[in-house]
Amino acid sequence: MESRFVTELEQLRMNIIEMAALTEGAMERALRAFFERNVDLANQVIQGDHEIDLLEVGVDRYCLRLLALEQPMARDLRFIVGCMRTAVDLERIADQAVNIAERAVFLSNHPPLPSNPPLEQLAETAMDMLHRVIQAFISQSVERARAVCRMDDTADQLNMAVLKGLLDYMVRDAPAIERSVQTIIAARCLERVADQTTNIAESVVFIAQGINIKHHCEG
Repeated sequence: MESRFVTELEQLRMNIIEMAALTEGAMERALRAFFERNVDLANQVIQGDHEIDLLEVGVDRYCLRLLALEQPMARDLRFIVGCMRTAVDLERIADQAVNIAERAVFLSNHPPLPSNPPLEQLAETAMDMLHRVIQAFISQSVERARAVCRMDDTADQLNMAVLKGLLDYMVRDAPAIERSVQTIIAARCLERVADQTTNIAESVVFIAQGINIKHHCEG
């Protein structure tokens, strides 16, 4: 019985890793679509979201079954609960990828805005956080998880820089308002991705140490 339970926990871990890989891939394609004005890539992200949704539902059912039948304790219980939380955050990150892809489709049909270094830096930061938190989950590394938390302030600052820059630009160029608003929405999506990767980092710490670090993850 114990051996079977260990196998089931490992299967749960692999399900999360599969979902994480698909989510990371969706974000990579969405950002390429956005910056390269590639509608085909954007549509791939939009059409592929259903697969990630199904995985999230499957993880939820799997976890509930393990909780009901196995009555796990201590770290095993934390691992299952942490996986449930992580799956929810991964699904939300995938939704943000879809939102960015939708902005990419819209903007590809309009003249490009001037280059936006803070937005590019925000995209790089969000993707770096996502990649790092996946590695933290795989290794169950508290140190890696806390490092992701510390990056969230940078994402917030870059999002504000994008917002301020585009608001100033809209004042000078009224015809660019709609395109600028769509770009602001994309930046907000990236800021939300940073928040959700931070949530996953908090789940990693919860699994490994059994402590709740919500709202003070950087400590």
